[in-house]
Amino acid sequence: MKKKHVGSGFDDFLREDRLLEAATATATKRVIAHQIAKEMKRRRLTKLAMAARMKTSRAALDRLLDPDNPSVTIGTLEKAATALNRRLTVELR
Repeated sequence: MKKKHVGSGFDDFLREDRLLEAATATATKRVIAHQIAKEMKRRRLTKLAMAARMKTSRAALDRLLDPDNPSVTIGTLEKAATALNRRLTVELR
């Protein structure tokens, strides 16, 4: 007995309730925060050392690493990437 998926997808549900953009932005921020934290851990960088490399405050770094804080700029992401000897890539799809 095969059951076929009936109905719309989750993205359609979010789109109908006008929540898709916010959900996508939140998910993207969580992924980026996780990637930065993971790379800091791999390099054994403390928050204080990372903030110094970024030439910013520890509070600003905490905001960047907070997956629930949606305020982040491309400039801040670029500073984090440079501090980790990585390259930031942003694309529209």
